[in-house]
Amino acid sequence: MDERRGKTPPKRSSRGRRSVSQSSTDSYSSASYSGSSSDEDDVSPREKHQDATSAQVHTNGASANKGRAKTQTNSKGFSDFCVKNIRQAAFGRREIEIAEQEMPGLMALRKRASGDTPLKGAKIAGCTHLTAQAAVLIETLVACGASVRWCACNIYSTQNEVAAALAEAGYPIFAWRGETEDDFWWCIEKSISSEGWQPNMILDDGGDLTHVMYKKHPHMFGMIKGIVEESVTGVHRLYQLSKSGTLTVPAMNVNDSVTKQKFDNLYSCRESVLDALKRTTDIMFGGKHVVVCGYGEVGKGCCSALRGLGAIVCVTEIDPICALQASMEGFKVVTLNEVIRQVDVVITASGNKNVVTRDHLDRMKTGCVVCNMGHSNTEIDVDSLRTPELTWEKVRSQVDHVLWPDGKRIILLAEGRLVNLSCSSVPSFVVSITAATQALALIELFNAPAGRYKQDVYLLPKKMDEYVASLHLPAFDAHLTELSDEQARYLGIGKAGPFKPNYYRY
Repeated sequence: MDERRGKTPPKRSSRGRRSVSQSSTDSYSSASYSGSSSDEDDVSPREKHQDATSAQVHTNGASANKGRAKTQTNSKGFSDFCVKNIRQAAFGRREIEIAEQEMPGLMALRKRASGDTPLKGAKIAGCTHLTAQAAVLIETLVACGASVRWCACNIYSTQNEVAAALAEAGYPIFAWRGETEDDFWWCIEKSISSEGWQPNMILDDGGDLTHVMYKKHPHMFGMIKGIVEESVTGVHRLYQLSKSGTLTVPAMNVNDSVTKQKFDNLYSCRESVLDALKRTTDIMFGGKHVVVCGYGEVGKGCCSALRGLGAIVCVTEIDPICALQASMEGFKVVTLNEVIRQVDVVITASGNKNVVTRDHLDRMKTGCVVCNMGHSNTEIDVDSLRTPELTWEKVRSQVDHVLWPDGKRIILLAEGRLVNLSCSSVPSFVVSITAATQALALIELFNAPAGRYKQDVYLLPKKMDEYVASLHLPAFDAHLTELSDEQARYLGIGKAGPFKPNYYRY
């Protein structure tokens, strides 16, 4: 179940030290954030958190903790969190405020639902990317009445200052950028287990929190009212449990909702793939040969963006329907073996395993850029590169040269993890669509009467998809046409929708 993170990377020296200048006061807003961390951040956040725990059990706390890292607390003395540096909270709050302005649908949902508190009594254990956009979702869920505990689903995508802002606001947050494999599982456990608090809902991205609770806390898992999952990987795992008859709670498959597939996967990736590649490599795409492995919604977005900048794009596919779509859009469909020696950039976007193997990597030309836009970090066989004959050189954050004995080198981004969230950011507006879908799914499962949902995996009702879309239309000053009674009767639908049957392909 740990396929998305792989092995913990070896320690390597990095150039430059990251710093935060702080005033002599205790005010978090008085620090000057440079986008980096201070000398204090060389100490593991877990060590700071464990000091807080040990201080509670030692009567002579001062002597017991002598020489150890200072316990982290927020300005109100709250310490049930583990983040990189709580002093970055003010900067994280500003990032959240920027995200709120670009997330009109989720903010509208917060305004409409907070008065009714439809999640009152919900205790949500969350495991998602810990970004400014996720923070807006978390605070929306709390405004709707929920209590939460949260961790990150990816060891590189956490925005440390955002995690600090949430901790400063009093939320139990366990996440920091650059967690080790052990840290990752520890953070999940802290999000699940707390004295006097037991989750009754799960919001997951990848299925790892669900897996830990299912395997290690079966009694607690049996008390869950519903699971909301937004990734291909996590949904696949849920369907496996359902097929084997071992899924004991209802689950909502948000990943295959229209508002996730057609907006987040397509439009978000169309913008963020270029952002990530530009930030990490400074590459010019005009005339470059790029192969995109997979022509699903993510692949479609990547191909569209790359062609727009003049790249020569070809596609690999296993599905004849997707291959035909790519062909009719003007992309040449090839096998990876046909082009691997000539391409300048390789982007995986399939959700599969070992799409790019060691054999492919050995045959790439020097300077080839390799990265992953799919959810799992299993698409590129990175472990096969951790061998004595190959040398790894850190270039900058999330950028590595891998050198062969003959002098050839490839540029590997984010060690094969999700490159847009590891190396850049994603458009807040598109995340608003997905986040609103997640929030509605949680509200639906939590408030559903007994018997509406059995122990199975469900798609979001079409009416909810349409509602999420409608929340975002005012941002474009878009005006919907209303059906007449005669037109509604002719189509056999209600005037207020749903307007398409569940089998309709958008």
